[in-house]
Amino acid sequence: MIVQPAAHAVIDSRARIEPENRLLSDRLENLLPELMAEADLDMWLVLNREYAEDPVYFTLVPQPSFAARRTTMLVFHRQEDGGVDRLTVNRYPLGEPYEEAWSGGSLDAQWAALGELIGERDPARIGINVSATWPEADGLTHGLHQKLVAALPEGFEDRLVPAEDLVIRWLETRSEQELAVYPHVVSIARGVIAEGFSSRAITPGVTTTDDVAWFLRQRFEALGLPIWFMPYVNLQRPGVECDEDTPFCGISGVIQPGDVLHTDVGICYFKLCTDTQEMAYVLKPGEADVPQGLKDALAQGNRWQDLLTEQFVSGRTGNEILARAQQRMDDEPWSFNIYTHPIGYFGHGPGPTIGMWDLPAEVPGTGDWPLYANTAYAIEGSIKTEVPEWDGQLVNIKLEQTAVFDGEKVIYLAGRQTRWHRVR
Repeated sequence: MIVQPAAHAVIDSRARIEPENRLLSDRLENLLPELMAEADLDMWLVLNREYAEDPVYFTLVPQPSFAARRTTMLVFHRQEDGGVDRLTVNRYPLGEPYEEAWSGGSLDAQWAALGELIGERDPARIGINVSATWPEADGLTHGLHQKLVAALPEGFEDRLVPAEDLVIRWLETRSEQELAVYPHVVSIARGVIAEGFSSRAITPGVTTTDDVAWFLRQRFEALGLPIWFMPYVNLQRPGVECDEDTPFCGISGVIQPGDVLHTDVGICYFKLCTDTQEMAYVLKPGEADVPQGLKDALAQGNRWQDLLTEQFVSGRTGNEILARAQQRMDDEPWSFNIYTHPIGYFGHGPGPTIGMWDLPAEVPGTGDWPLYANTAYAIEGSIKTEVPEWDGQLVNIKLEQTAVFDGEKVIYLAGRQTRWHRVR
């Protein structure tokens, strides 16, 4: 499947505020109580200072928010009926969907108010964002941790526990409303790639790989969509080294007829990020189609994807999925590498790591996290296989598509590439 170039339905930044806040309110109302119960936390504290925000902060606050104001305190307290009170202890109130527990006054008064609130609520287990494994769950700074301990009622410091399980589950879990939006976000990314891998962007013999990378970046910027890394474009051709020991085959330069092109791009829209890699072929004069050897190579890349995603089973860890997929692929006629990662609010999100390009083996810590339903992944990896039309030289098929695991199967959110982009 190839997504064709088309007009993209992208709303402007002002119009995004209402739907983004609606998505947030739904998550706070329906998802957070379930996850706090799962993590066995009575209270969760997310404490921030301006320009030193906790990584999870912007996933919890309404738009438009560019920074924490001075010191911003979010307090989530689980009730006996299962609901969660969403409170702020801030110099400047956040407003909906939060209830103001305190506002105004000095910084000392703010910390005293937080301590009083905790004492009144009397939670048994207070989650704080500290973690040796997950950077996304390690957002409580040393200075704020010291201030928190000093502000707590006597003896309450023993109630502080890491909230890392809650943070990871909050960040990795996609709500029903988000899953309705996410395919559109991914389709935009794929559509822009289709534009970049076409005569709209490429004149063979003139255009460079860097030109195409900048076309992609500027196209996203024109749509008002932030990229989370600089788009990357490279080429392969007969005579350019591509060995089994080469981590990634591809060079920069002027694009010529007969070249194989590859790109890697990522955008974020409605706070949901994409990560996409696709391949193109530049037709030679007189060629009407892609050489059969390259068609076969892409089909083998799709088989690589299938053999990996077949191993996605609820409860399996990333390391278990990796080991089973590697074993399943051992008898295939191509070499492979698996480096699949979670995705969502962050391009490289938290959740089960399934291999790394430079560590195609068990990944301690993040690879031990289990697979949950309604979590998203960049199905990323590559194969190398011989191309008869290139006198047996290897081609490196590098693919990546954003997908969701629904608890039973992996679903590509906007399809996946099964045919070559063709450039004339």
